[in-house]
Amino acid sequence: MRVAIEQDVSQVQVGGSTPTTLRDGNGRVLAQLPAQTAVVARAENGQVAVSDWRTGAVWLEPSGENGLVWIGGRWYRGRTLVVPTAGGLTAVNYVDLEEYLYSVVGSEVYPNWHPEALKAQAVAARTYALYQRQTGANAVFDVGDTVRWQVYNGVEEEASSTIAAVQATRGQVVTHQGRIINAVFHASAGGHTDNVENVWTNPLPYLRAVPAFDEAAPNAQWTVNVTADQLRAAIPGIGNILSLTPERVSPVGRVITLRATGDAGTKTITGAQLRSALNLRSTWFSVTPQPDAIASTRGVAGAPTSFQIVGRGFGHGLGMSQWGAQFMALQGRSYMDILRHYYTGTILSRIQVQ
Repeated sequence: MRVAIEQDVSQVQVGGSTPTTLRDGNGRVLAQLPAQTAVVARAENGQVAVSDWRTGAVWLEPSGENGLVWIGGRWYRGRTLVVPTAGGLTAVNYVDLEEYLYSVVGSEVYPNWHPEALKAQAVAARTYALYQRQTGANAVFDVGDTVRWQVYNGVEEEASSTIAAVQATRGQVVTHQGRIINAVFHASAGGHTDNVENVWTNPLPYLRAVPAFDEAAPNAQWTVNVTADQLRAAIPGIGNILSLTPERVSPVGRVITLRATGDAGTKTITGAQLRSALNLRSTWFSVTPQPDAIASTRGVAGAPTSFQIVGRGFGHGLGMSQWGAQFMALQGRSYMDILRHYYTGTILSRIQVQ
């Protein structure tokens, strides 16, 4: 796997836990770094600058089977490639897929969760990674390391339980009609997942609305209070916000579009846009003015000064609910049952990864 750890930065600190070889893009040795030593790679005139060297790319290869690479503050397995990109430098961790998953499982869920939930997460993460590698258009990396893709925080998030889950499911992926699926997942659905076309664009037969079994999850229900200023900044151009009314809502309850009415106009926005602007946990929400927060002038009601947002779930609500997987496992369901439940009409397949 090619995992972008730092993207479009002016400089990045890199090194190795064991004696590490620095090479240019043609394989020529630039330097030998002692163990536990880091250097700073800088972006200079479209090249990578390390000490006195200027080159189009720099590889860092730690020695020994247990050698680790240091990238921007964390340790990782595998090797490092630093290349110039449009915004500066991008540092990419080249790592074996299964070893990558040791960390992803521990970065995404709790290592002390039920073994069947950890196995379900391992298979979903493996499937997602391979789908992204097959379909991605980026020439430099396959995935990033944040929630935009799936979280990957290096060896510090590995645990014996996450390693065991990956090894127990080695090579297993979720497929639909012979093809690896886009096995997306989220923290909790608030009780029910959704059909993909209600959240994103293209309908997919395996991302369908199903009960999530995660009503007891920490973020199954949540409440956020926002000020009128925050809401006005989130929905600019229509003055003080008077009301937010859902226009299109999925059968489950997630807001697809809503109409914002202000004292200077109206605007239709998507639930995803408001979620992003206010950093909400999901698009399953309702917005109401606070009854004791209506500004008035000479007894005439004006714009609300604060709003309450009540919502359910954490994440996009598609595919596997991670908390739902844990609760299903605690009820005696196997990881295979869990995956079949959340990814409709799919089967588990075993592949050889090159």
